[in-house]
Amino acid sequence: MANPTIQELQNEDKFELLAKFNHQQIKDFVIQQLSNSNTKIVRWYMIYQTLMILLGLFFLSRSVVLAVQQNFRPLFFSIATLVFCVSVLIVIHELVHGVALKMTGAPKVNYGGYLRKFVFYAEADEHVLNRKQFAFVALAPLVVIQVITLFGILFSLNQAVFYFWIILMSAHSLFCAGDIGLLSLFSSDKNAEIYTFDVKIEKTSYYYKRIDKSL
Repeated sequence: MANPTIQELQNEDKFELLAKFNHQQIKDFVIQQLSNSNTKIVRWYMIYQTLMILLGLFFLSRSVVLAVQQNFRPLFFSIATLVFCVSVLIVIHELVHGVALKMTGAPKVNYGGYLRKFVFYAEADEHVLNRKQFAFVALAPLVVIQVITLFGILFSLNQAVFYFWIILMSAHSLFCAGDIGLLSLFSSDKNAEIYTFDVKIEKTSYYYKRIDKSL
């Protein structure tokens, strides 16, 4: 079954506007969602993120200790990972979103960001996504990049480059906070039909919910 068109979503007799925000407001919106949402996906993500942060801090600290003991290679890879995360990883993360959007049928994907706010995004102009499609797009980087880093970890045990992969896995969990925050909108009501789309010229995201006539 095809998704509703934007014109159909704007029919107030059938759909209600659930959320609307400018892309410059993404960070504030996500923080609000993560703080106020009590959905299962947010709870699990918070646990996962906490574990990843602790894991990353442990190995980052260990690389410093090893450097004091004249073993500098773990620290070199740890620092290299941090540089990689604030540069190349951002691009890879958004490209994975872009590929996922194309797989949902988006004719064209656009990329943007606000460097001062450290906010970056991939969007498909006026391309309507349903719950399953949005979950696929939102979770694609988390799954793909974490699986790649897991293989990197397994194949670099007892090597200095292990620190690159383990800290990369830990740091990337932070990159996924926005995706989980937006996805929590869909998880707030599992039985509702919720759709979303972006309007490039407005730099705005819209979320609509089908009105339940049975209520």
